[in-house]
Parts: sequence; structure tokens; C-alpha cells
Amino acid sequence: MLGSTPNVINPCKNRLMDEIFPKRRKSIRLPYFDYAAPTAYFVTICTYLRQPTFGNIDSGEMILNPFGRIALDVWLETPAHFPEVELSEFVVMPNHVHGIIINNVGVGHARPLPNPHALTLPIIVGSYKSAVTKRINQLRHNPGKPVWQRNYWEHIIRDDDDLARVMDYIVNNPIRWEVDELYT
Repeated sequence: MLGSTPNVINPCKNRLMDEIFPKRRKSIRLPYFDYAAPTAYFVTICTYLRQPTFGNIDSGEMILNPFGRIALDVWLETPAHFPEVELSEFVVMPNHVHGIIINNVGVGHARPLPNPHALTLPIIVGSYKSAVTKRINQLRHNPGKPVWQRNYWEHIIRDDDDLARVMDYIVNNPIRWEVDELYT
């Protein structure tokens, strides 16, 4: 019997899996949440090793370098690639970006889209990170050099008060740079 064999790996036994695969990352995804549903998200994406890749803060104002300009331009192009996506507040910081992504998949359609799960937050963010990395590495003539840390941080915006708090945080992030936890 397979179940009685002591060396069989049971994926439900996290301790055993952690011993075998110690570098396994914990998912940041909210269990059972439909990431393809019409929802607003606050995302933070950090640069590789939190290096100040995109410019610097001077007197509370973000001064973009050419890489920072790429990060901004690619963000602004997102709705052209994903028409179901709206963008709200966004800021490029020296070593990260903050933004609000509104995924409107299925909104305004009398019938479901052919594949409503094709556009999810991970796909949108992954596409953004990939396009920024490609353009920056073309500019610095160094293909394959990492621009971003793995993954990103996300927060599902729950209501108008939450949205107002997030928008205020994003807009005022450059002013609060020296007390920011991502400040290097």
C-alpha cells in the first residue's frame, strides 16, 4: 500500500517538505481570493537587493534617472496592453515602485469574457516587471542582469477609506522617504 510507505512525500506535511525543500517560498496570495475578479490592488515592487536603481530623492521630490523614467513609462503603457486595467496613483522611488491597479475584467460585459482568468494580478505585475527589465537591460547593454526582487507585495483595496489611505501613502511617499522602511 502506497499510504503505508514511510518515505512517501505527502504535500500536506509542511515540515517534511520544508526539510526537503528548505528554500520554498511562502505564497503571498490570499487563499481562495479570485485575483481575476474586478478589484483594486495596491502593489509595491522592490528593486534587486533594494538598490537605488531609479534615481534619488532631493528635498522630498523624486528625481528620475533614465531607468526610473523607463519604470514610469512602462507603467503608463499598461492599459494599452491590458485594456481591462485602469491605473490610479503611482510613484517611482529610488529602490521600489508603488501603484494602484484596478482590474476591470468582465465589468460591462453582458456575458463572461472567453477566458476571464487569463488576466490576473500576477500576470499584470509580471508583464510590467518583464518589460521594465528588458528595456533597462537594453539601455545598459547587460541582458540577464536582475532589476527586481522576486515577487512583489500586494494589498487588496477593500473600500473607499482604504483607497484614500493608500492614495495618500503613495502621493506622500517621496516626502517621507527618510523614514520609509524601504529607504536604504
